[in-house]
Parts: sequence; C-alpha cells; structure tokens
Amino acid sequence: MNIKITGTGSYIPDTIEKNDAFHEHTFLNTDGSAINYPNNVIIEKFQAITGIVERRYAKDHHNSSDLGFFAAERAIADAKIDPETIDYIIVAHNFGDVKHNTIQSDMLPSLATRIKHSLRIKNPKCIAYDILFGCPGWIEGVIQANAFIKAGIAKRCLVIGTETLSRVVDKHDRDAMIFSDGAGATIIEATEDEGGILAHETASYTYDEAYYLHFGNSNNPTLSKDTRYIKMEGRKIYEFALNHVPQAIKTCIDNSGLDIKDVKKIFIHQANEKMDEAILKRLYRLYRTEIPEHIMPMSIQTLGNSSVATVPTLLDLVRNNKLENHNLSKGDVVIFASVGAGMHINAIVYKY
Repeated sequence: MNIKITGTGSYIPDTIEKNDAFHEHTFLNTDGSAINYPNNVIIEKFQAITGIVERRYAKDHHNSSDLGFFAAERAIADAKIDPETIDYIIVAHNFGDVKHNTIQSDMLPSLATRIKHSLRIKNPKCIAYDILFGCPGWIEGVIQANAFIKAGIAKRCLVIGTETLSRVVDKHDRDAMIFSDGAGATIIEATEDEGGILAHETASYTYDEAYYLHFGNSNNPTLSKDTRYIKMEGRKIYEFALNHVPQAIKTCIDNSGLDIKDVKKIFIHQANEKMDEAILKRLYRLYRTEIPEHIMPMSIQTLGNSSVATVPTLLDLVRNNKLENHNLSKGDVVIFASVGAGMHINAIVYKY
C-alpha cells in the first residue's frame, strides 16, 4: 500500500489587484511616522524583493470556507471519487471566515464543518476538523492524512488550504502588498500504485521565534486598538527561513533514501521570490551540486502570498500544465516545503 495524491483542485479568485492600486495608500512605519519615500519608490523596492506584480482578492460575498469548498469540489471531481467515501476533511487556515468589511473572525462551526456541509456529505463517519499551523498548514494536513491512512483509521482524506488574507492586513503597512486570497485542495488516499509519500519532516521553533508572525495594531496610531492585523518581522523570518529550511529539506531527502539529483520539482511556499531563490541556492550548496533549470515553479508574481493555499494551488497549476516549462510525469520525484507562523517548517518527498 502506498499513499498518494489522486486529485487536486484550486480556486484562484478573479479579482486582480495590481501594484499600481497601492499608489494612493498612506504607508507608515511601525511607530506611526511617515516613510521618507514616495509610494512609487516603495512599490518598486517591494516588487524587486518579493517578485509580486499583482495578487488575487476574493469577491466580497465569498469567505475562506467558500474558496475551500470550490477547490474541494474540483479536487473531488479530478479524483473521480464519491465524496461520501471521504474519511477525513482537514482544512488548514489561519483566520477563519472574515466577512468583507468586518473585523471579527468566525470559526464556529469550523471551516471543515462548513465545507463538509456545502459538499452535502451525509456520512457522519467523515470527520471534519481544522488545523492552525501557519503557512505550512496544508503540508502538515497531508502529513496527518498520511498518518491516519498508515494507522488504518482512514483510507481517503480531503486536505484543503484556504485563506482570505486581504481581510486581515493593515493598509498602512507595506507588508499588506504581500498577501492575497485563494484555496487549494487534494485527495490523499491509499493505493496500490507505485510512489506516493516517501518521507516527511516537521519542526516547530518557538523558544525565540514564536512571535515572528502575530496579530498587532495598525501602523496608524489614530486607528482603534481593538482592531488587529497580521504583522510580521520580515527580516527575522527571512534569516530564519534561510538558516533552517534548506537543512529540513535535506534531512527529508536523505530520509527518503534518494539524492537531490533525483528531484524533478521543488514546490516551496510562495512567500517571497528572493527568499525562495536563496533557499534553493543554499539547499543545492549543501549537496555541492548545480541547480537544474526549471526546478522550482513560482506563482507569487501574479498570485501573491495566500499562505496555506500557495503550495496546493501551485501543484494544481503544474499538474494541469498551466505554468510554462513545468509539468509532471509518472515517476517524478517532487518536494513540498513550507515555513511560517509558529515558527513551523515542514517538507515532504513525494513520488508521482
């Protein structure tokens, strides 16, 4: 028995927010003081570092659970399965459903419960629950699904990553330009086919790093202290990722019994283009080998950072030949890796 991804689906919102839309924003430093650069310079620097040219925002009447439901429907159809046969629905997110123009997160009932309800699954033995694990949440959900199937308590799981980060950003914070909305879903199940999940690795660094990402007040001191926004220590996260993610991926590859030269694609969480490129360079430096051409698909330039949705969405795009120079064939070895709030790191070695 092997454990494989048998279906993928994603939901990429239609609303495109280009960098030009931020020219009228009033960006402030964390202490509320003015930034001594015009917005066009701020945006140019932002684009040079992150690679982001545009991002996607959900329609006003859609919530995170809606996006997850849309992606789940597509994954179920792709896998050609009866949804009543799903044993677990695992939904990774960070902020629940935040309705447009509101300041309160809604997680009762859980997003997994809402998505199961929307899928009209009657089977009470289909267990639905949420996972809060920062940006690595979808990968960790896949690791949990793998464990359930290995333990014999499940045969088929639906793992979803969904988020509407556009509704929890501080418009006075330059980091607001990073975040976006979207959802990705996968069917994970036991199969007799060759391949599947070969190894996985997870670590949580909380001693000094726990609050590198957190909820905090707006950079605008005149706004209410009761409203909180996603905040991050960008430089610390960048350095943390470069110091820890390459080694975590290497450990995972080594535990799989394979070599870096066996890897066809590396799917890294789409947080920052320059950061992902630096992680890749350090990974291949550990193996003292050159980086192959077209090894790392990227979507951040046009989709931004949708947290838990970036990796499953990227996978769905590549599986459906939607990214130039990227495709997958049976027998290909790929890596899934992420880093985010917690601070958590995880990775999976997977063979198609």
